[in-house]
Amino acid sequence: MKVSFYESVAKHDLKFAVIISRYLKQWVFCKHKQRKTFEIPGGHRENGESIEACARRELYEETGAVTYTLERLCDYGVVEKTGSKESFGTIFYAEIEKMADLPDSEIEKIFLSKELPECWTYPEIQPYMIDEYKRRRGS
Repeated sequence: MKVSFYESVAKHDLKFAVIISRYLKQWVFCKHKQRKTFEIPGGHRENGESIEACARRELYEETGAVTYTLERLCDYGVVEKTGSKESFGTIFYAEIEKMADLPDSEIEKIFLSKELPECWTYPEIQPYMIDEYKRRRGS
């Protein structure tokens, strides 16, 4: 698996939004009901939806965030295996100020931590996104 980061990808190629999030000075991760691992909030863009609208929808659906600032960080591409087509998305950063209860969805709970999780759902992708966030933000 190969992850690449880009300043910009054609808007029509962006299929996913990933939202690196912080709340009360802690990282925010989600636990899917059918998994034992943790992941960064995010998901697929729906037809006719902008990538930012996708990020806002997914952030609410997966964390319950209702008040936050959202900033585009960069675009990314993932090639799952040699010779496969690259899939693209956008990484956002959200500083969450207020959360409501989780809406009814595939997410069982959120996990707040000062440290990154050891059990990632996507260990070959999401830790690299956090590294890119840190590199770009200087943190």
